[in-house]
Amino acid sequence: MSAFVYLVRCNFADAAREAEWNAWYSGPKLDEMLRKPHFLSVQRFAAAALDVRRKYLALWVVASPDAFTTPEYRADWGFQIWTPQIRDWSRDLYRSPLEAGDPLFAIGPEDALYLASFDAMEPAAAGRALAGVRGRLPGVVWHEAVGLDRHAPIVGLRKLARSERPRALDDAPGLAETLFLPITPRHLAAPGTASD
Repeated sequence: MSAFVYLVRCNFADAAREAEWNAWYSGPKLDEMLRKPHFLSVQRFAAAALDVRRKYLALWVVASPDAFTTPEYRADWGFQIWTPQIRDWSRDLYRSPLEAGDPLFAIGPEDALYLASFDAMEPAAAGRALAGVRGRLPGVVWHEAVGLDRHAPIVGLRKLARSERPRALDDAPGLAETLFLPITPRHLAAPGTASD
């Protein structure tokens, strides 16, 4: 089954309550979202190297853009009581060239996730910028935005060994690169739930 990638990136402004927020997001929030139609899997990450200005990433895999138009999603989404503490929030939907079960969407404890992002660029400019770096970033799988905020019109993802530390392409205008480490395992929607 082909997949769509839903990326949510943010910071959390209240250090005293950050552990509590993470416990909610990594537990009840993920469980609740995976019961909604078309939501297939999710994994959460924290920035560890390169551009760490936005600390948190949630990588969702959904079966269809319709995931964001269902009554179940519209009735209950977002950060709820935590919204006032959320900063630098973006939510972007990408068509993936990969299948929903691809190993890229399951980052193990010995792995890391590399994200290359052309943030806040017009799609045509991001396409030109990508042409200049594509050959210099082997193994990166590129995804084009198809919905929601479209904060980054193009992102690239690559699974790495946790010990790898890629060097930033300092001469690539508009490219933000972040190395993320997993803070949850990959969570899958339960068979027979509304996610089917």
